[in-house]
Amino acid sequence: MAEEIRLNTAELGEKAASLRAGQRVLLSGTCYTSRDAAHKRITEMLLRGEKPPYPLKNAAVYYAGPTPTPEGLAIGSCGPTTSGRMDPYTPRLLDLGLKCMIGKGKRSQDVVEAIKRNSAVYLCATGGAGALAARCIVKAEVIAFEDLGCESVKRLELRDFPLIVGIDSLGGSILV
Repeated sequence: MAEEIRLNTAELGEKAASLRAGQRVLLSGTCYTSRDAAHKRITEMLLRGEKPPYPLKNAAVYYAGPTPTPEGLAIGSCGPTTSGRMDPYTPRLLDLGLKCMIGKGKRSQDVVEAIKRNSAVYLCATGGAGALAARCIVKAEVIAFEDLGCESVKRLELRDFPLIVGIDSLGGSILV
């Protein structure tokens, strides 16, 4: 079995291109939650010439909408949502510097081409294991669109979040 690669989100700019489909990654560092409603708003902000709620350059985005936070924990259950819903927005965000997306499921050919064009990476999280994923999130805070509830944009601090490279910067894919 392949060895897990320990990676910090701060290293994504230099290391995303070296990851290959099927590799296991333990990801630590800062990432941001964004789902379709947030993606739509971010795209509208960009069209108006406004800055998005988090820096896109070399950023990691987790397609998740966590449940309410139980007392004593950093976050509630935080499993991945279906990534394809973000596909209409993703190529533009990748072209603006987004380096890593975390979610589940297939991506469109336009997204695959944008991943290749920008030496980015798509990491897959295990669906149905949101409570286990939450154990790898040590801090969470809402930073934008609080009115969206669970779909608000949150800044997360990850520690050894287990992922698999779903689509690499060459277009290699484990997704059939």
